[in-house]
Amino acid sequence: MFKEFKAFVNQGNALDLAVGVLIGAAFGKIVNSIVTDLIMPVLALGLGRIQFKDMYIPLNGQTDTTLEAAAKNGAVIAYGQFLNNVVEFFVIAFTIFLVVRQINKWRGIKPAAG
Repeated sequence: MFKEFKAFVNQGNALDLAVGVLIGAAFGKIVNSIVTDLIMPVLALGLGRIQFKDMYIPLNGQTDTTLEAAAKNGAVIAYGQFLNNVVEFFVIAFTIFLVVRQINKWRGIKPAAG
C-alpha cells in the first residue's frame, strides 16, 4: 500500500491538488479582506454608515445594537452577513473569470462566441 501511495503522490496530480488547495486558502483570505475591509465599508458609507455585519432581523424581539449581542439573546436572521457573503462570492467569481481568461489568452484559446 505504501508503494501505491508513493506512486500516486509522485504522479503530480496529488501535488498539483495540494498546491491548488493551499493557494486557494490564501486567496480566500485575501478576497475576504478585500470584501470586509475595502468594499463593504465603502458601501456602508454610501448607504449612510450602515454596518452590514450588524444588519439582522430579530426573531425573539431583541433590541440589541449588534448581531453578536442579539444572537446571544435568541434567534436572528443575519441578512447583513448574507449580503457580505454574496458580495464576496461575486468578487471571487469575477477574479477567477479574469484569471481563466488570461490563461486562455496565453494558451491561444479564443473565447466562445455568444
